[in-house]
Amino acid sequence: MAEKNVRYESVTHAYLDRRQLRRGAAGWVLLAGLGVSYVISGDFAGWNFGLAEGGFGGMLIATLIMGTMYTCMVLSLAELSASLPTAGGGYSFARRAMGPAGGFLTGTAILLEYMFAPAAIAVFIGAYCQELFGVDGPVVYAAFYAVFVGIHLWGVGEALKIMLVITAIAVLALVVFVVGMAPHFELANLFDIAVNDAAWGASAFLPQGYLGIWAALPFAMWLFLAVEGVPLAAEESKDPGRDMPRGIISAMLVLLVLGAAVLLLAPGGAGAQAMQDHGAPLVGALQAVYGEDSNAAVFVNAVGLAGLIASFFSIIYAYSRQVFALSRAGYLPRVLSVTSARKAPTLALIVPGLIGFLFSLTGEGDLMIAMAVFGATISYALMTLSHVLLRFREPELPRPYRTPGGVFTSAVACVLAVVAFVSTFLVNLQAALLSAVFYAVLIAYFVFYSRHRLVAQAPEEEFAAIAAAEATLEK
Repeated sequence: MAEKNVRYESVTHAYLDRRQLRRGAAGWVLLAGLGVSYVISGDFAGWNFGLAEGGFGGMLIATLIMGTMYTCMVLSLAELSASLPTAGGGYSFARRAMGPAGGFLTGTAILLEYMFAPAAIAVFIGAYCQELFGVDGPVVYAAFYAVFVGIHLWGVGEALKIMLVITAIAVLALVVFVVGMAPHFELANLFDIAVNDAAWGASAFLPQGYLGIWAALPFAMWLFLAVEGVPLAAEESKDPGRDMPRGIISAMLVLLVLGAAVLLLAPGGAGAQAMQDHGAPLVGALQAVYGEDSNAAVFVNAVGLAGLIASFFSIIYAYSRQVFALSRAGYLPRVLSVTSARKAPTLALIVPGLIGFLFSLTGEGDLMIAMAVFGATISYALMTLSHVLLRFREPELPRPYRTPGGVFTSAVACVLAVVAFVSTFLVNLQAALLSAVFYAVLIAYFVFYSRHRLVAQAPEEEFAAIAAAEATLEK
C-alpha cells in the first residue's frame, strides 16, 4: 500500500466536467449552520444511553473528555480546511500527509460514520413519530430517506438553505426545553440510578464504577459527532480560507452550549433513571414534570422532530460529498461521482442511503451509534495525525488560519480519539466487529483494485503531486 505501488490513469476534461459541484453556494453562516445541523439530533436522542452505561457522573466525565477532543480537533481542522479546501475533507488532509493509503483509510472511515449515523437518526425519528402520530418502523424510515435524498438531488444551494431553516427551528425547540426544565432542576435527580456494588469504584456519582466512564464515551460523542463534516463543503464555499475556520469553530461553540444544557436539565428535571433508555428523552423529561399532554411536551415533540431531521438531512449531504471525492479520485467506483445537470452527485446520494436504510430496519439506534463511532474515531485519529505531520513536513504550506497550540492541540485530539476507538469494543462488541468487516472489505477493494487506477487530475491528487514536485525541486 506504499505510494510507489500506486498507479495513476489520466482522464479527459470531459471526465472532470461531469463531476463538478456548485461553487459559491455557502458562506460562513451557512457553514456554521451546517455544522450545527450535522450534530443537533444528538441533543434530542441517543446521548442518554450513556446514562445507562455510566450514570450521570460517568456521562458527565465522558462528555468533558469528548468535548475536549472535539474542540481540539475542530481547531486543527479549521487550519487544514483553510489550507486544503477540497470536497474530500479529511480524506484530502490525510492524502496530503500520508499518501494514498492514508487518504483512503481516512476517507472510508468517515464514510462508515456518515453511512450509519443517518440510520441511527432514522430510528430516533421513528420514536418521535410514534409519540406524535402513532406511526413507526420501516415506512417512516423509507419515507424520510426518500424525501431528503430527493431534496439533495434537487440541488445543494436549495438544500443548504432548507437545512438552515430546519436547524433554526430545532434550536428553538431546545430553547423551549431549557426554559421549561430549568425551574424543575434538582441535583438529587442526577444520581437516582441504582449503584452497582460489584463495579470497581462504584458510587452514587459513578453507579457503574470507573469503567462506566469509558463505556459512556461513544454516547458522549453523539453530542458532537459529525461536526467535522463542515470541510466537506469547501468546494462549495465562497471563500474557504476565511469561511471554513469561522464556520466550523462557531458551530462547535454552539454545540458545547447545547450539549451541556440537555445533559444537565433532562436528567436533572426528570431523573437519570427515567432518561437512561428513553427513545425521546427531551419529550419524556417534559412529560414527567408537566404531564403527558402538556403544551411544552407536545411542542418540543413536534418541533424537536426538526432537530432529528436537520442532522439526518445534513449527514446525507456529508456522505454524498465523501463518496463523491473518493470516487472522483478513483478510490471508489468512478460512476459514483457523476453529477447531474443541477450539480448533485446522484449515485453518491442514493447508494449509501440504500445501505443506511437497510441497517435502520434493525430498529437498534444504539447499535448504529456504536458503528458510526467506530468509523468516526479512526478518522479523527488520522485527521489530527495529519495536522501534526503537515506542520513538520510542510511548514511553508499557506495557512490562512493557524491552530492555537499547534501540534499539541492536534496531538491531544489524536490520543483521545484512540481512547474513544477502544471504547467501542467495550460498549458493543457486535457493532465494532460488524464495522470492522465493512472497513476490511473497503480496504481490500483498495489493495486489490482501485490503487492501480487512481485519477491523476483529481484535485486532492493534484495537490499531492504539486507538493511532491516542489519537494523534489528543493532537493
